[in-house]
Amino acid sequence: MGDRIVVMKDGVIQQADTPDVIYHHPANVFVAGFIGSPSMNFIHGRLEEEAGKVHFKGSDLDVKIPEGKAKTLREKGYVGKEVIFGIRPEDIHDEPVFLESSPESQVKAKVEVAENMGSEMYLYLSNITDKWVTARVNARNRFEAGNEVTLALDMNKGHIFDKETEEAVF
Repeated sequence: MGDRIVVMKDGVIQQADTPDVIYHHPANVFVAGFIGSPSMNFIHGRLEEEAGKVHFKGSDLDVKIPEGKAKTLREKGYVGKEVIFGIRPEDIHDEPVFLESSPESQVKAKVEVAENMGSEMYLYLSNITDKWVTARVNARNRFEAGNEVTLALDMNKGHIFDKETEEAVF
C-alpha cells in the first residue's frame, strides 16, 4: 500500500492521507463506508444526556459515549441532535473479558447469518437497528444462525457523523 492515498467521489477529493489515518479517522460517511471490508456499520439515532452521561440512542441501541468524546459532542452542540453512529465490525466484541469491562456498551442481537472465514467469522446481526449489523469475531467461538448473542461495542473506536453533512465529528 502507498504512503498516501486519495479517496474520491464523483471526481471530488473526499480525503487524502495515509491509509492508517483514512481507516481510523475517516473524514465522512462515504470514506468510512468505502475503506474497510466488511464496511463500517452505520446507525441513525440521537445523542441524549442523562445523569451527566451522553448516550447514543438508535432503534434498539442505547450505548454510553466515553467521557472524552462526550465532552467534544457537548462543546460542538451535538447533544440532543440526530447523528449517524459508525462502528467497524472488528470493534464489536464477544470476548468475556471485554463484555465484563463494557456493561454500558452491550447489545443483544440475533445472528441471522454466521459466515466462517477461517480464523474469523462474520456475524450478520438483527435486533440492533432496522438494518443488519456486521461483527467480525474469532471463529473459535461457535455461532450459528438463530443464536441470541450479547456483544459489546468498543465505544472508544466509535465514530459520530453529522446527520445533515455526513462529515465526521470524530
